[in-house]
Amino acid sequence: MPEPTTFANVADVLDLRGVAVVRDGSTLVADVDWQVEADQRWVILGPNGAGKTTLLRVASTRLFPTRGVVHVLGDRLGAVDVFELRPRIGLSSVALGERIPARERVRDVVLTASYGMVGRWRERYDENDEARADDVLKQVGCDHLRDRTYGTLSEGERKRAQIARALMTDPELLLLDEPAAGLDLGGREDLVSRLAGIAADPLAPTTVLVTHHVEEIPVGFTHALLLRAGRVVARGPIGQVLNEHTLSATFGLPLVLDHRDGRYSARARH
Repeated sequence: MPEPTTFANVADVLDLRGVAVVRDGSTLVADVDWQVEADQRWVILGPNGAGKTTLLRVASTRLFPTRGVVHVLGDRLGAVDVFELRPRIGLSSVALGERIPARERVRDVVLTASYGMVGRWRERYDENDEARADDVLKQVGCDHLRDRTYGTLSEGERKRAQIARALMTDPELLLLDEPAAGLDLGGREDLVSRLAGIAADPLAPTTVLVTHHVEEIPVGFTHALLLRAGRVVARGPIGQVLNEHTLSATFGLPLVLDHRDGRYSARARH
């Protein structure tokens, strides 16, 4: 008999209760409770191996938890067809980027999100699809790249193309796994600025961004979830939970945290 689900808040975009993920005897995520409401902008912050990407995979319906109950967009994992749910979720990740064919045109990288495909085949798109692809490419600042092939793009351009793809279906939930990883300073700042613009848009989807670095948190993000060794260190409104104490506990090192003009920076305490 299915477990009762009356505790779930259907207003929540994400509702995770007692979630654990165990693989090959190793606990990747342990006893995570986390609720994300509509219009919130969350950052998941933590060191390597903290469980950030694992948690995002659960949120994206790509990974089922070993224990616990997960509701995504009001539906419970295990009691819903995830292939119907996934078009409502925009996802940008390293794993997805590696699957995109190098010879794929950038516009097609974005368009194929309409069918949940990676690589264009024989499917057809109408004028509305093409107009939407052009709009999201412009939104992330790479409309001039639409006819380039994905393999010729710089790392920063690829990340922006992936985010445009994630926005293609006008998702209710946008999940970004380390979107600034591997970028130089200029590329990072350009991307963070564009993500801040998306965060400021009242029509933008609820957003969750994974990062190792506080410097990559865009202006306008409202909440933070700090993880260490698969466990929650702190969660809640970013101004309340992101401080020197929680950040030091998250990274296992005494840290100084600065906050200026809506941006964060951190360094070791000497």
